[in-house]
Amino acid sequence: MRHLFIPLSVLFLLSCSDGSNTEQYEHGHHHADSKDSTAHHHHAHGGNAGPETTHYEKETHLKNVRQLTYGGDNAEAYWSFDDQSLVFQSNNPKWGYACDQIYVMPLENMTPDTIPPFIVSTGKGRTTCSYFMPGDSTIIYGSTHLGGDACPEEADRSSGRYVWSIYDTYDLFVSDMEGNIIQQLTDFDGYDAEATLSSDGSKIVFTSTRSGDLELWTMNVDGSDLKQITFDLGYDGGAFFSPDGTQLVYRSSRPKTPEEVDKYTSLLAEGLVEPSDMELYVCDVDGTNHRQVTSLGGANWAPFFHPSGEKILFCSNHHSGGYPFNLFMINVDGTGLEQVTFDDSFDSFPMFSYDGKHLVFASNRNNGRTRDTNLFIAEWQD
Repeated sequence: MRHLFIPLSVLFLLSCSDGSNTEQYEHGHHHADSKDSTAHHHHAHGGNAGPETTHYEKETHLKNVRQLTYGGDNAEAYWSFDDQSLVFQSNNPKWGYACDQIYVMPLENMTPDTIPPFIVSTGKGRTTCSYFMPGDSTIIYGSTHLGGDACPEEADRSSGRYVWSIYDTYDLFVSDMEGNIIQQLTDFDGYDAEATLSSDGSKIVFTSTRSGDLELWTMNVDGSDLKQITFDLGYDGGAFFSPDGTQLVYRSSRPKTPEEVDKYTSLLAEGLVEPSDMELYVCDVDGTNHRQVTSLGGANWAPFFHPSGEKILFCSNHHSGGYPFNLFMINVDGTGLEQVTFDDSFDSFPMFSYDGKHLVFASNRNNGRTRDTNLFIAEWQD
């Protein structure tokens, strides 16, 4: 990302987990919007097995890879607690909405001919970074709809700046499966998004500008016991809990030089972030014991804990300096780096099922050389 060509699709995905529009690059949580800007994806570059490839020989951790969506911009898919459904954000023109909305996809009997997933957001504004709440009957997600029915204006990139918007109209909402909002969890006049839940369903982590910078915050699922977790200057986002709920993993930019600090703070004052160098960090859930996991350079984001809690799966372009973005795995102490996916375009937003048997991720593979980013599911093999 540092002085590299970054496709608009990746900018979109960086938001949440990256990850909101993205990022989530990255909630992924981005969680900023891993996905805060609209997705207009880069073209796939094919792959050593051709444009119709869904699985590569070197991807030994993945078995029985299956494509779940076909067309549009689909990303940040997260499992229900019973591992029977996925909630994700999509900007698929065929589904009738102008920008990202939240959908639920039951996995049973899914085929390419299955009817489209059902929408659980309002259909208004722009949404990002959704997650199942305990009981699998409600969804938490970020939305700008209180700021207006229309899609908020995208960041101006005409000057060549690769930036995406931190919309100050984002708040966190809880919706039922019919798309009815049953609770508003935040009402701060600024950015609140990129929410994910602990595995026991008791805690939420999200990114907010309420302290003046993009920091991580936690709260109970009812919105109580709000607590700031990160404090250093820079964008902290795309956070996820460890399987036992004791730790958080997140991606962060850390401007150091006066020039970097000025650039970051000036853009933030405009409601913008420029995806640049990002590394992965972990900390205890109470905000103590922060430590840096990666020092790879480039963009390292969309982290998610391995079911063992001892490794982290994440997206990175450190090996390429631009393309491709692939999935890698690393021990929480920063050792044992291993490449997991080998598509020569874009793989990101990995999430393990709660039982640890399956992985869902987003990829530009097998898109017929279009700009589509689709969801894939695979059996995981250690």
